[in-house]
Amino acid sequence: MRAARTAAGLGARVAIAEHQYMGGTCVNVGCVPKKLFVYAAHFQEDFAAAAGFGWSVELPRFDWSRLLAQKNREIGRLQTVYQGLLDNSGVTVVNGQAKLLDAHTVAVGGQNFRAERILLATGGRPWLPDIPGKEFISTSDDMFALQQLPERILIVGGGYIAVEFAGIMHGLGVHTSLSYRGDKLLRGFDRDVRAFVAQEMLKKGMDIHLNSEITRIEASADGYLAHTAAGQTIAADLVLYATGRVPNTADLGLESVGVMLDKDGAVKVDEYYQTNLPSIYALGDVTNRVNLTPVATAEAMALVNRLYANQWTPVDYEHIPTAVFSQPNVGTVGLTEEEAGKRYPNDIDVYKSVFTPMKHTLSGLGEKTLMKMLVQRSSDRVLGIHMVGADAGEIIQGMAVAIRAGATKAVFDSTIGIHPTAAEEFVTMRKPLAA
Repeated sequence: MRAARTAAGLGARVAIAEHQYMGGTCVNVGCVPKKLFVYAAHFQEDFAAAAGFGWSVELPRFDWSRLLAQKNREIGRLQTVYQGLLDNSGVTVVNGQAKLLDAHTVAVGGQNFRAERILLATGGRPWLPDIPGKEFISTSDDMFALQQLPERILIVGGGYIAVEFAGIMHGLGVHTSLSYRGDKLLRGFDRDVRAFVAQEMLKKGMDIHLNSEITRIEASADGYLAHTAAGQTIAADLVLYATGRVPNTADLGLESVGVMLDKDGAVKVDEYYQTNLPSIYALGDVTNRVNLTPVATAEAMALVNRLYANQWTPVDYEHIPTAVFSQPNVGTVGLTEEEAGKRYPNDIDVYKSVFTPMKHTLSGLGEKTLMKMLVQRSSDRVLGIHMVGADAGEIIQGMAVAIRAGATKAVFDSTIGIHPTAAEEFVTMRKPLAA
């Protein structure tokens, strides 16, 4: 979407082929509807917290069908907006499955289109294991069209999608079990964040099974039974697999025209997003590098400006902020403690604070907040900031600007805090925990 609109705005003749829905995964079965579901799920705690502030709330009732209808209405609006943006930019939209015929020709819906350049931006799709009973598995794509909520759900996985849907389903009143083959959730995140998220999820009442490998799934009289390698059986009405996504490169004709793929099926590109065929480019999740929507749009801008505006500003992959909309939220930017220790051995100070946020001093809820900062001792430069707590994504976005600007701990210490907020904790941390 971004590449097409920007290239057209710079004078290129552009066509875009789409066989499913305008806006891709993020708008339709990803970030946007997921965040709407997160908001919906959190109201359960908000209603419970209200009593501590003097409110008498009648017994709340949740209507899944109404949420689904509201979500569909909003997604429909966004699809119309995206279609309008393309139309107003002069982009030709071709509906149908695209397939490459050669380095300059794409077939869509019985028509052949010739182009000077072709951009592959087909994203990813959910990965499923080849185990007995895989026909009973649902994916994250399916979750946005469920006709009714299950009473019990088993979520398999330990990354963004699994942890987020665990919070959503639990918040909407579903008995939620999470099964992950690793020993800690959220692989790749800071170790304190990983442990803290799991601790808070358990406090809220979610079941977490770590070091748990599902070997087969079978239908039962009242749902499904998932069997683990350790001999455990987990009963559920719905089994959701959120065990990662793979590049969406099947049936595009890439192999037949000679586009090189890696062992995972991702399109191989150079630093300019160019494949081994000079006329074909690829970016975003289909290249399986940093699989985040804002990264894909940044790559699109960089590529189009290089090709059509004679400007090359490479994307900086060093300090990419990200959030996990778990409950509580995770926000992070920069190096983890493990990464910082390896890159700057014996030169790291760790600042950490765990506290009860002001809201929960009256709410009666036991949720805690974690904030963590990593500083290079010799330069005083802040290398990483991590947070688990309410509005973590909103707070870390601002922190990302500071880290990219090279802020030091002294800059943070001299910044006046906004009181009373949770965010002010980042400018009041004074004593490192470890050298």
